[in-house]
Amino acid sequence: MTRAVTDTHALIWYSAGPPRKLGRNARGMFERAQRGGAVIYVPVLVLVEIAEAMRRGVVRADESFTRWSARLLASRHFIVADLSAAIVREAEGLYAIPERGDRLIAATAAHLECPLITTDPVIARVPTIRTLW
Repeated sequence: MTRAVTDTHALIWYSAGPPRKLGRNARGMFERAQRGGAVIYVPVLVLVEIAEAMRRGVVRADESFTRWSARLLASRHFIVADLSAAIVREAEGLYAIPERGDRLIAATAAHLECPLITTDPVIARVPTIRTLW
């Protein structure tokens, strides 16, 4: 089964729109997951960032973060990727990514040996991180 890790902005654009902001390959991966043909790992840090963005009103949703996340994760095709010591160790080699959250999200993808669904140019320039957009 096809697997990937999602970055925060990609999951927001997929969930809250506009989905046209997603690249063709990113949109296809989310659609495959929705149909059951792929698994997308959601780093716990992505959930934290979305919860905070919803609380601040930066991301608007018709439902609470609690309901939204429960609905997303009720699918077996969107799986939380917990932050672990192994991922923190993996992030040690990714200081080309200056933002800590981005570095840990990228390290999650590297640790799981999956591409990262992102359009972040800083992450995309790191040769050890495969990106999908």
